[in-house]
Amino acid sequence: MTKSNPGRFFEDFALGETIAHATPRTLTHGDVALNISLTGSRYALFCSEPLAQQCGLPHMPIDPLLVFHTSFGKSVPDISLNAVANLGYAEGRFFEFVYPGDTLRASSEVIGLKQNSNGKSGIVTVRTRAVNQHGAPVLEYVRWVMVNKRDASARAPEEVAPQFAPFVTADKLWLSDRLHFDKYDWTLAGSPYAFEDYAKGERIDHVDGMTVEEAEHQLATRLYQNTARVHFDALAKASSRFGRRLVYGGVAISLARSLAFNGLGNAALMLAINAGRHVNPLFAGDTLYAWSEVLDAVDLGAAGALRLRLVATKNQPCAAFPYKNGAGEYDPAVVLDFDYWAAIPKRT
Repeated sequence: MTKSNPGRFFEDFALGETIAHATPRTLTHGDVALNISLTGSRYALFCSEPLAQQCGLPHMPIDPLLVFHTSFGKSVPDISLNAVANLGYAEGRFFEFVYPGDTLRASSEVIGLKQNSNGKSGIVTVRTRAVNQHGAPVLEYVRWVMVNKRDASARAPEEVAPQFAPFVTADKLWLSDRLHFDKYDWTLAGSPYAFEDYAKGERIDHVDGMTVEEAEHQLATRLYQNTARVHFDALAKASSRFGRRLVYGGVAISLARSLAFNGLGNAALMLAINAGRHVNPLFAGDTLYAWSEVLDAVDLGAAGALRLRLVATKNQPCAAFPYKNGAGEYDPAVVLDFDYWAAIPKRT
């Protein structure tokens, strides 16, 4: 009898079950440095201990996206090891700050099951929660993923396809009472633009591009302990459809957010993930570009919050780029459409 774990297939999930994910992960300064080297992220709040302390925090916090990818990676062996594709996100909220030395663990509740019409796969929807070593919540989010069936003749479960709010409302955004920007150093942060400088409907081309290298995307995915076969095994079923390994969608998110520093340098702190789609596959050798649209702006008191749509494209710069056609279909160059809230200092 084999002792290895082949991962869950669609028929192995049960509605309402909660799955505790192995293994807890202590994040260190080394993880932070490696994540920066792989993404190029420059947001000052996550790079400078003195600046973070000037903002009222005891230490430099860890970028929420690294927290997200780490919790996501915990869930992969139990949820998406046999996935065809990760399809989308909703209702993501960040809570307590995570600092170097904190330990994360995660669990997921199965909240939706829907077999596809071909009978060979199905959509599994889960709500994943991550807590620190004290049991305090640091993150929760919903994602849905297409998972292969082991046996196409296996009986389809009762269909449950949950509906989600289109975005997290401002009253549900968590902003630490300790956080303030009275002594914020705009020069050292790298951008002069404050909350008041952005307007709904504004679109920002982040100008720069970043080519994804094979070794880098695999190293980043290993950093998050994401074991999905499609990112590493070129002969895996989903990979072989394209003849090559797929870049983990979280890498596209982090690279696009890194590019977004050019134009949104002070919108460092991600507060919520409203929605997200990995529209088309990204491969090693592709060059990523990004632009953002300001969907809303809300005053939270100690800071402002911008609701932003981040769109990333491959091998085609974003300037004046019509990312959808008249029928509402995405251009083939679009790889990511990501809707999130970010905190940003106010000038006064």
